Amino acid sequence: MSDASARPHPSIPDLLGAPDTAFSFEFFPPRDDASEAVLWDSIRRIERVHPSFISVTYGAGGSTRDRTVRITGRIEHETTLTTMAHLTCVGSSVAELRQIVGQYAGAGIRNILALRGDPAGGLGTEWTPHPEGLDHAEQLVDLIRGLGDFTVGVAAFPDKHPESGSLEDDAKVLIRKADAGAAFAITQMVTDVDAYLRLRDLVDGAGRTMPIVPGLMPVTAYGQLQRMTQLNGQPLAPDVVERLEALKDDKVAVREVGVQICTEHAQRLIGEGAPGIHFITMNRSTATLEVHQNLVG
Repeated sequence: MSDASARPHPSIPDLLGAPDTAFSFEFFPPRDDASEAVLWDSIRRIERVHPSFISVTYGAGGSTRDRTVRITGRIEHETTLTTMAHLTCVGSSVAELRQIVGQYAGAGIRNILALRGDPAGGLGTEWTPHPEGLDHAEQLVDLIRGLGDFTVGVAAFPDKHPESGSLEDDAKVLIRKADAGAAFAITQMVTDVDAYLRLRDLVDGAGRTMPIVPGLMPVTAYGQLQRMTQLNGQPLAPDVVERLEALKDDKVAVREVGVQICTEHAQRLIGEGAPGIHFITMNRSTATLEVHQNLVG
């Protein structure tokens, strides 16, 4: 068992500034004990490749939220990994958010990704904040930074946030988050590398040097991308859809090409100066580790 209180807690920007490309991996909180066993198997396999950090997404409300906090703390205490916790404004009062941040701090976690979160009714419904809560991610950034020695990151949307009017507006929102104290950003899943580069260049052009880490996911089954875009409202790059569509009846080929596409995107992003690659694992490590191996040799 690792003693989280006794070991250093490097900040994500420091990890992203290392000479080698920073690789990180994202998991989501399991819904039951069987799923938790799968998650831990993936985490132990990821631990062997010594990632820069890992993250656990946030389940808002009730038992899901409690499991998120517990799992995140357990990873920090029982592994050698640097853990970044996610936190959203959804369904929580300021008092509850303060309590959760305190629980993360008690677990030794010092890096938090601050998100507004999706509307409680799902994408396409109106966002309504908790009556005693927060309305914007930059407010959450400010709250967390006022509660202790935390490094706070935020989300970025290369393909435009579903509620945004333009990519330029998204860049302005990201800059406001930086002004509130955000030290880095991680994007939604990228399927169009050019979209990531456009957002990064808009932020750089405004004089900000915030590292923006692209999120990537190796597709392992036909329809997986479509399900992801339904969940996060992001459009899919036509060339990616075409390559997978042509193979939709061959499960093995879809997986092979999915890993190949993810590898190609990562290689180009690294070549274009991305500060790291954040892999969305869907709690399954095999395909993600294949991409990682393709990149590190």
